[in-house]
Amino acid sequence: MMLIARFAALLCARFTVLFPFILPAQDSIQQTSSYAQPVDKSDQNTKQRSRHAHVIHMLDKAGTLQARALKGLTPSRLRVARGVAIAIGISLSIPMADADSGSISPIYSVRQLADIQLTEKQESCHNAIVYRESRFDRYAVNGSHHGYYQGKTTYLINKPDDVQFYWYWSYVSSRYGITEYDEPDMCKALQHLRVKGWQ
Repeated sequence: MMLIARFAALLCARFTVLFPFILPAQDSIQQTSSYAQPVDKSDQNTKQRSRHAHVIHMLDKAGTLQARALKGLTPSRLRVARGVAIAIGISLSIPMADADSGSISPIYSVRQLADIQLTEKQESCHNAIVYRESRFDRYAVNGSHHGYYQGKTTYLINKPDDVQFYWYWSYVSSRYGITEYDEPDMCKALQHLRVKGWQ
């Protein structure tokens, strides 16, 4: 947030320095009323010239009005900088709708991961395994067995939930196979625990 504020202040400073050069020169528009001279309307060529002079006169009048209007619009640098700073401040304080609509926070729980990655049947078996093995304790230790799934490896010591979950995903897939939905067969793993009488 501080980096964005510093960048906005830098932009503000650069804009106030360049502002006088951005505005067009205001004295360059001059009224050239000499084109709109009275002419003799009997001659055909002079009628055409009269028409052109009338158009030029209208353009000159519009240009002069614009130049006069712009003369009063020369704000001081301080006023411009203040306006830009206020606009940037307002834009930074408005919450972004796209960022609020979704979440980029990590998933911390193996239960959440199982809920997203597995079908209901496999999720139920997965949760039963974790409850039997560690009572959902990430730091559970039983001799040389560690973590949620009590894997016999030091790799799982103090590892976050997602690392342990995908380690077990790979373990179950290679040992018990995968289901028709390309997920590890947690129910076969649970059945193996029950047959062996572990936990």
